[in-house]
Amino acid sequence: MKTAAAHNFHVPLPSGVYSRLRSEAERQHKPATQLVKQAVEYWLEEQEKLSLHEEIARYATETAGTCDDLDEQLEVAGVEHLIDSEKKP
Repeated sequence: MKTAAAHNFHVPLPSGVYSRLRSEAERQHKPATQLVKQAVEYWLEEQEKLSLHEEIARYATETAGTCDDLDEQLEVAGVEHLIDSEKKP
């Protein structure tokens, strides 16, 4: 079974950050490199979500009030559905 290629990336850390990372690694009984890898993966995922959100917001702004905007009947139906849902126990 082939494993994905891994690349090393050297990141100089201020001593305070390094100490906190080492402490957290010891607390979790995990290698510090594993924690850093998880943190970078999480950050990249959040950046992708933010980018998608910004792209959707840009599209919505550009198409607001045009024929590509939300269908008025669909919007009314959606609002009515939300209001009805709130009334039900």
